Amino acid sequence: MSFTTETEADTRAERIDPVLAAAGWGQNGSKVRREVICPGRIQSGGTRGKGLSADYVLIHKGQKLAVLEAKRAGVSHRNGIGQAKDYATRLGSRYAYASNGLCWYQIDMTTGAEADMVLPFPTPDELWDRTFATNNDWRERFGAVEFETDGGKWELRYYQHKAVNAALESLAKGDRRILLTLATGTGKTSIAFQIAWKLFQAKWNLSGEPVRRPRILFLADRNILADQAYNAFSAFPNDAVTRIDPGTIRKNKGVPKNASLFFTIFQTFMTGEGEPVYTQYPPDFFDFIVIDECHRGGAKDESQWRQVLEYFEPAAQLGLTATPKRKHNADTYAYFGEPVYTYALRDGIEDGYLTPFKVRQMVSTIDEYVYDGVDELVAGEAEVGETFTEGDFNTRIIIEDRELSRVREFLDQIDQRQKTIIFCATQDHAALVRDLINQAKDSDNPNYCHRVTAEDGTVGEQWLRDFQDNEKTIPTILTTSQKLSTGVDARNVRHIVLMRPVRSMIEFKQIIGRGTRTYDGKDFFTIWDFVKAHENFNDPEWDGEPLAPEPPNGKRPPVDPPVPGTDSDPPEPGGDDDPPREKIVVKLSDGKTRQIAYLATTTYWGPDGKPMSAIQLLERLCGDLSGIVADEDQLRAVWSDPDTREHFVTQLSDRGYDQERLNDIRRLVDAHDSDLFDVLSYALFTHPPKTRHERADGVRTDGLVETSGDMKELLLAILSAYETRGEGELSHGKLGNFLSARYGSVGEGKQKLGGLSAVKQAFIKMQKALYVD
Repeated sequence: MSFTTETEADTRAERIDPVLAAAGWGQNGSKVRREVICPGRIQSGGTRGKGLSADYVLIHKGQKLAVLEAKRAGVSHRNGIGQAKDYATRLGSRYAYASNGLCWYQIDMTTGAEADMVLPFPTPDELWDRTFATNNDWRERFGAVEFETDGGKWELRYYQHKAVNAALESLAKGDRRILLTLATGTGKTSIAFQIAWKLFQAKWNLSGEPVRRPRILFLADRNILADQAYNAFSAFPNDAVTRIDPGTIRKNKGVPKNASLFFTIFQTFMTGEGEPVYTQYPPDFFDFIVIDECHRGGAKDESQWRQVLEYFEPAAQLGLTATPKRKHNADTYAYFGEPVYTYALRDGIEDGYLTPFKVRQMVSTIDEYVYDGVDELVAGEAEVGETFTEGDFNTRIIIEDRELSRVREFLDQIDQRQKTIIFCATQDHAALVRDLINQAKDSDNPNYCHRVTAEDGTVGEQWLRDFQDNEKTIPTILTTSQKLSTGVDARNVRHIVLMRPVRSMIEFKQIIGRGTRTYDGKDFFTIWDFVKAHENFNDPEWDGEPLAPEPPNGKRPPVDPPVPGTDSDPPEPGGDDDPPREKIVVKLSDGKTRQIAYLATTTYWGPDGKPMSAIQLLERLCGDLSGIVADEDQLRAVWSDPDTREHFVTQLSDRGYDQERLNDIRRLVDAHDSDLFDVLSYALFTHPPKTRHERADGVRTDGLVETSGDMKELLLAILSAYETRGEGELSHGKLGNFLSARYGSVGEGKQKLGGLSAVKQAFIKMQKALYVD
């Protein structure tokens, strides 16, 4: 076989694989594997954007040391260099290689050195020694422990692998404060499990020698988080895992100590008869402590929780957080230091591991209220002319008619079968919204909507567990104030409704995270913003890189808003000695109630991690299209052929324009009944769009004059389907459906119409007539 006729598979099998095998790769514990780095951004209709796969990932002692991108022998090996660098950066590999089996190229991603290389290819040990110039026994021991994948049923995602190894590398070097920052929904608990697994199996402990298994503490601030973590660690032996909770303490007549993994919440640790529970353990009892959602107060200087961390100061402590900002959580970063690894929300969405979202900005005629004396003052006192803004509603003033209008507006626009979380101003407000939803809902189930707050106790926790169960549809909607902003692993949430201001960037990111978890058939989720919370997107801290901490100046940082997760209502106005002010309750006059109106606009998540308006989306589309089609004639030629049209739509999809976004643009230019060709032609060349009916009518009048009989009847049926359902009916894949529907089977249709070739020719000719002008 000539190398010019080789396929890439041939080159890999005949030229590259033998070179790697000769170097010892795939032997003595080293691994060579093809890795799916990411599946690609989730798009409408169950499709995805372009995913990424590395041809070769070279793994030794648990570390991904190198990436090799292969090209067929007939093209230059340099064609793979860009991909190799990209993949090595994502995977955290020190070396990147590109080869066509004839020539080889090497890049050192740390020093930047790169050049053509000559064989032999480096062995696993040689590449290990090049990557790690300094020997470290613990690094070697950690590498000898395989990741726990339940017998290969699942694999760590690339960023999880990087996070685990980054934390272990820090421990191997002797670091005692470690921070991992990963977006909500990316599997922080799984990462903590793998770290604990490696420590447990390698017998890492603070003595520095592998003489005993470590004692590992998992600290959370809610039972539901501790429960989720406890259940996630089921691969450990039963006698190695225990809970530190009141029941266990009573049963043991003291705190449990005979285990390797301990799970508890701060609140349990800080209570006790006479002395806090945590003081019943010696300060050096735990070797390793994982603090889940560590931004929520545990690292604050003034926090009682900080006492727990400082008491166990000898232990290595790992903080897990989803919020990489320092402005609102400076203490967390001051305590743990720079994160050893960060995986941002925008990365998760673009990689396809998190669900993208839209923001519906709901502006109404009652976003602000001025008391004019006409409306009925049911309770409290208000001056005529007194103005109330969003922050006052449901804390200082209650207008039930206003809340009902928001509930009705939202319910009218959604599929009421989809799971939804609504964030309210207070626990009382959450109860009111719950009741209004149950009064306005279409469902006849009395448990359709429930409140889950601190006041709801164990009953609320059970409703939350039912909501999280993807097999259950009831309850469908939960209302809350603070409680559900973090730690709710409900994968099928389709709507997040904001009915209270969100002034903390930390909390805003946590709330967004309630919808980002992926689920089959979930192409996106929607944030319904009644309170201008979308302005947080314009903050430079929104999902950017962590800001450098400000140097200490002796001043204490400003107090944060109420800590998300406490579900405590905001303080009443007035000084410490003032009695709580009675809330104002107003009933609107009938005329004002009927005049409440809403205006909705939509924003989209851009590839740079910033929001885009629909207009900006259209402008970006025009810019991207200009790089694909040069003029209108080329667009028409591409669109008139089913094969080139399908390729063109795929190109659009790869650039972030899935069917859902294209339909949004269709609505934006008021071309609901037009072909997508007309929408694109209007966007690029400002031609007034025709409707599908107009195009189909033109073909029926002038485009089928040379066609008759059964063939004409078939094409007329296709045109009718095109009018009703759109250009998707014109794909080659649909042709068989039309033949089967009309003649009972594709074979019967071919026989009746003179063969498949004749049918296809007529099908394509009709489409050229459809787009002739």
